[in-house]
Amino acid sequence: MPYITPNLRLLFSSSSSSYSLLFPPKPSFSLFSRPTNTRHSLFTILSSSSSKRHRSTSFIQQNQKKQSSLNINRRSESTFQKRLPMEESVRESSSSFGFNKRRAEGRDSVDKPKKNPQLKTRRLNPTNTISYVQILGTGMDTQDTSPSVLLFFDKQRFIFNAGEGLQRFCTEHKIKLSKIDHIFLSRVCSETAGGLPGLLLTLAGIGEEGMSVNIWGPSDFKYLVDAMKSFIPHAAMVHTHSFGPAPGSDVAALPDLTKLADPIVLIDNEVVKISAMLLKLNSSEGSAAKPGEMSVIYVCELPEIIGKFDPKKAAALGLRPGPKYSELQSGKSVKSDHQDAMVHPCDVMGPSVPGPVVLLVDCPTESHVLELLSVESLNRYYADDSSDVPECAKTVNCIIHLSPTSVTSTPDYLKWMKRFGTAQHIMAGHQMKNVEVPILQSSARIAARLNYVCPQLFPAPGFWSLQHLNNSTIDSSISQGPISRLSECISAENLLKFTLRPHAHLGPDRTNVPSLVAPSQVMEELFSEIPSIVDAAQDVGHLWHGPRETKEEIPSMRNNEIMTEEPWLDENQLPSCLENVRRDDLEIVLLGTGSSQPSKYRNVSSIYINLFAEGSLLLDCGEGTLGQLKRRYGVQDADNAVRNLRCIWISHIHADHHTGLARVLALRRDLLKGVPHEPLLVVGPGPLKRFLDAYQRLEDLDMQFLNCRYTTEASWKDFECSGDSNRDSMSPGSPINNGDMNKNTESNLFTKGSRMQSFWNKPVDNSTAFPLLKSMKKVLSESALETLISFPVVHCPQAFGIVLKAADRINSVGKVIPGWKIVYSGDTRPCEELVEASRGATVLIHEATFEDEMSEEAIAKNHSTTKEAIEVGSSAGVYRIILTHFSQRYPKIPVFDSKHMHKACIGFDMMSINLADLPVIPKALPYLKLLFKDDMPVDEELDDVIDAVGAV
Repeated sequence: MPYITPNLRLLFSSSSSSYSLLFPPKPSFSLFSRPTNTRHSLFTILSSSSSKRHRSTSFIQQNQKKQSSLNINRRSESTFQKRLPMEESVRESSSSFGFNKRRAEGRDSVDKPKKNPQLKTRRLNPTNTISYVQILGTGMDTQDTSPSVLLFFDKQRFIFNAGEGLQRFCTEHKIKLSKIDHIFLSRVCSETAGGLPGLLLTLAGIGEEGMSVNIWGPSDFKYLVDAMKSFIPHAAMVHTHSFGPAPGSDVAALPDLTKLADPIVLIDNEVVKISAMLLKLNSSEGSAAKPGEMSVIYVCELPEIIGKFDPKKAAALGLRPGPKYSELQSGKSVKSDHQDAMVHPCDVMGPSVPGPVVLLVDCPTESHVLELLSVESLNRYYADDSSDVPECAKTVNCIIHLSPTSVTSTPDYLKWMKRFGTAQHIMAGHQMKNVEVPILQSSARIAARLNYVCPQLFPAPGFWSLQHLNNSTIDSSISQGPISRLSECISAENLLKFTLRPHAHLGPDRTNVPSLVAPSQVMEELFSEIPSIVDAAQDVGHLWHGPRETKEEIPSMRNNEIMTEEPWLDENQLPSCLENVRRDDLEIVLLGTGSSQPSKYRNVSSIYINLFAEGSLLLDCGEGTLGQLKRRYGVQDADNAVRNLRCIWISHIHADHHTGLARVLALRRDLLKGVPHEPLLVVGPGPLKRFLDAYQRLEDLDMQFLNCRYTTEASWKDFECSGDSNRDSMSPGSPINNGDMNKNTESNLFTKGSRMQSFWNKPVDNSTAFPLLKSMKKVLSESALETLISFPVVHCPQAFGIVLKAADRINSVGKVIPGWKIVYSGDTRPCEELVEASRGATVLIHEATFEDEMSEEAIAKNHSTTKEAIEVGSSAGVYRIILTHFSQRYPKIPVFDSKHMHKACIGFDMMSINLADLPVIPKALPYLKLLFKDDMPVDEELDDVIDAVGAV
C-alpha cells in the first residue's frame, strides 16, 4: 500500500465518523490551526458575518425536512454512504474517500427514468394581438457569434440562429426558453449553432418530461445533431428538419438553386408562413464548398387582417341578420334574402390590411452576393419597376441583415437593398460601435466593481467606455458610406423590436433597448452601497505597491473595529520557481468559473494559460469561451490570443467543458488563412473526437486530435524510451503500456477487473499516437514547457486532470531556477491520483462545486466541496490553490470558511493571476468578499431547477 502522509490520512479517514473528521464543528486540532487573537481580524469579521447569514431560517427548515425524508444521520453514517445505494458506496482501503461509482463508470443514466419529450401542440391565436421580431444581441459586443432574432406571437415563439451565449442571454433578459418551439439556422456552422448544445440541455431539464424542439437548417444538418449525441442524452428531444440537397451530396455539383420560382415552404399555419431560399457559395474560385457554407434567406409572412363587416351594407343588399353574415365574413358569397342577387364579401367587408412581411438575410461573403442577386423567388418581393416582377408582388416591411458590414457596404449589395422600396432595413451584422456596450450587463457590473477594488487581478474589462458613443451614435461604416443614403436603414441594437401587430404600431420600437450606463454611475452605486470600499481599494493597492512591513494594521471598515492581517499570511515560504520571476512569464486567466450552465455572473469552465511570447493554451473550453476572451482582451487582442494558441486541452466530455471548442477552432482557421501554420493540437478524451469529426463535415476546424490516454506519464515514458527508428517500425495496433498508470491505484476506481481499469488497458494504435506525440513535444518545446501530463480522476468515464511544468531557467548570475508547476483538477472527487499529481505544485486549480454542508451532493455527483479542495492542495504541499467550477446556486460568490483560505483564493470570471502576484492573492480575498457582503446563496427552491439541468 502506498505511503500516505498524516495530513492525507486526516482527509481520507476511513472511520465511521469520517464526516466529523472532514468537517469538525470545533476542532481541537486542525490542519489550519492558528493562534487566538483577541482583536478581530478582517478575515474573522467577514467570515463570521457570512457564516451567520448564509442560510436563512426557511432554508434550514427546508434542508432539515429534506434530510429527514432521506433518513440520514450525519453522526452515524460516513460521507460516502449518503444518498447512494449501499452496493454502490465505495470505500478505498488506502485512502478512504467517497464517490459515486456508478456515475464514475457511466452507469448512472440507467437509474434515471426515461424521458420521452413530446412536441407540444399549442393552441394558436390567429388574431395575435401582439407580434414582433426582436434582435437578441448575442455576440454584438464581442463579434464572436451571429446575433439571434426572436419572432414573437401570443402563443408561440421562433428563434433564428442559436450562436454561443444564447442560453446565458436568455437568462439575463428573462426570455422563457420553454415557449420556443422552432429554431431556424441561417447556416449550419459554429457561428450560428454554437449555442445549440447548451440550449438543448436546458430544454431537457425543464419539467418532468423535458421540452422538445424543432430545428430547421439547410442540407447535411444531421451531422450537427450527430456531433451532439455523445453528450446530449435525450436525442429524441431534437426534431431536425433539413431542406435543400440530400445529405452527402456534392454541394458544388448541385443545380442552380437560384432558378427556383418559389421559396421552400417550411411552416404554413393560421399564424405565420415561413419559407426559405438557399444561397450556395459560388465556388468558381476552385475550392470545394462545405455544407456549412450554404446560407439561407428566411421569409416570414403574417396573414392579412380581414376588413370589418358592415351590417348596414348587408341590410341594404337585402340580407337578414343570421348565419349568412358569418359566411360572408369567412369569404363565401351568399344569396340575398330580399333581392334576386348574390352578395359577395367585398360588397359588405371593409378593406383588408395586408399581412406584414419580414426577411432575414444571411449573406456571409461577397461570393454569396452573386447568388443573392439572381434568386428568382425574390422577384415577388421587390418594389422596383423591373419587368420580371409578378403581379402578385408583396410589400416587404422589414429586412434584418445578418450579413457582415464588409458585405453590406459593397455596391452590389446596396443596389440589391434599394429594390425593396420603403422597407425598413435593420443592419444586425457586426459593427464596431457595439463593442463598447456590454450585452451581459450583470456580469459587466461585477467586473467593473472588481476592477475598482483590485485592478491587479481584474484588469479593466473594456466595457462602458462611452466617450466614443457619446460623440457618435451611428457606426462610422454607415454614416460615411453610401448606405447612409438609404433613409429607411437603422443599426440593430440589443432587444430592438420591429412591431408587426397591432398594425397601428407597425415599425421599430426601442422601448426594451437597455439604457446605456456610464462607468461613473456604476461607481456611484458602489460607493453608495459600500462606503468603506474606497479605503478597501487603497489597502489592496498597498498590498502590491506599499511597504508591506509597515502594513501591520488595516483601518476599520465596519463597526469601528480594528482588523489585522492573519499571522499565517506571511508564513508561506516563497517557492524557488518564483525567484526573479517576471510578469511576462505566466498569467492564468479564469474565463469561466461556473458549473453546469452559464449564469448571469459566471460562465462555464475555461482557463486561459498565457505564456506571452511563447504562446498560450486553453484548459477546457465551455460555451462562450471565445466571447469571454474578447471581453477580457478586446476584439483585436483576443484574435491575437487565438492565433497564438499552441494547444487546447479538454478534461472530459460534459457540455460545460467543451462546447465552445468549435467556435475557437473556426476563428483560428479564419485568422490564419493563407498563413503557413500547423493544425492546432486538441487533447481530450476519446468521445470528444467523435464530436469534432462530425463537426468537421460541416466546416474545416484545422486541428489534430490527441487522446488524453496518450499523454499520461506511462505513455510519455514509452514514447521517450522508444527511438525514432523503433516508432517507425512498430506495427500499428501494438499497445502502449498503461500499466504504470495504475501502480498506486490498487483497490480504487481503476483497480484490476473494474470497468475503468479495462479501459486503460485497451491497446493503443502507435501509428497514430507517436506522430502526434512528436507534434506535442514540439509544441511543448516552443512554449518553454517541460511536460504536459494527463492523469485520471474520479468523475465520469474518461475524466482527466492535467499537470503543466515549465522548463527550468537560468537567472542573470547563472543560477538554475526550477520551472513552475500548474495542476488543474478538471471535475473530480478528492482522489489519490490528484494528490500525487499535485505534489509540490506552484498552483493547483481545483473544482469546488459545493459548499461544505453539501458533501452528500458532492459525492452523488462526483464533485468536491470547498474544504475538500483545500485539503487536497494542503496535503500535496501546494503553494497556492485557486477554487473554481462553483455551482450556479451561488450566483456571485460561493459559501466558504475564510479561516481555511490562507493558501487559497476564490476564482471569478475574468480574474487574471500573474505568476508574480501569487504571494499576494490570499491577502486580497477579504477585500473581494467585501463586495458581496450582502449576497446570499440562491434559495433552496431554485436548487431543484439547477439539479435538473446538472443531472442532464
